Amino acid sequence: MKSIRFIILLSILAQATPGSAEIFYSKNEAMELAFGKGTPIELLSFFPDDLEIAKIQQEARIKLESGMFTFYVGKSQDKILGYAAIETETVRTKPETLMIVLTPDGELRSVFTLAFHEPPEYQPPEKWFQKLYQRPLTNMDFNKGVDGISGATLSTRAAIKSIRKVMAIYQTMIKKQGGN
Repeated sequence: MKSIRFIILLSILAQATPGSAEIFYSKNEAMELAFGKGTPIELLSFFPDDLEIAKIQQEARIKLESGMFTFYVGKSQDKILGYAAIETETVRTKPETLMIVLTPDGELRSVFTLAFHEPPEYQPPEKWFQKLYQRPLTNMDFNKGVDGISGATLSTRAAIKSIRKVMAIYQTMIKKQGGN
C-alpha cells in the first residue's frame, strides 16, 4: 500500500515539474564559451562598502540584493582576456540565469543564457543580445534605443537589469582598481 502511495506521489510531482525548464550550460561549459577551452580562470570577489553599493545602484538603476559579487577572470599569459559574471533574475515567477562577459575594458562582449525556466517563447534570442554588445552602460535602456521583444518583455527587462548590474560593478569595483 505504501509503495502505491509513493508511486502516485512521484507521478503527481513529475506532472507538476514544468517541461519548459531548460539548463543549457554548466558553469565549466560557460567558462569555455567565455574564454576558450583550457584558459586559466581566476575568481575575483568583491564586498563593496556602503558608498560603492550606492554608486553601483545609481549607475545600474537597480536595488542590490547582495553585498558580494564574483567575477571570473579569463587570462592568457598574464593578460586579461575578459571578465564574466553569472547572474540570475526572476522573470515572471521563474529564473533566467545569464553569463555576462565583458571585455578587459568593461564593454559588453557577449551574453549566454545558461538556464531559462520560463516557457521557451519568452526567452530573448541571441540576435537580440548581439544588438547590446559594445553599448555603453548609460545607453543600456529601453528608452535609449534598446528594442523590446513582443511576448518577451519581462525576460528582456530582467536581462537588461543583469547586464546593467554587471557593468556598474565593473566600473565601480574593477575599473577603479585598474583591473586585476
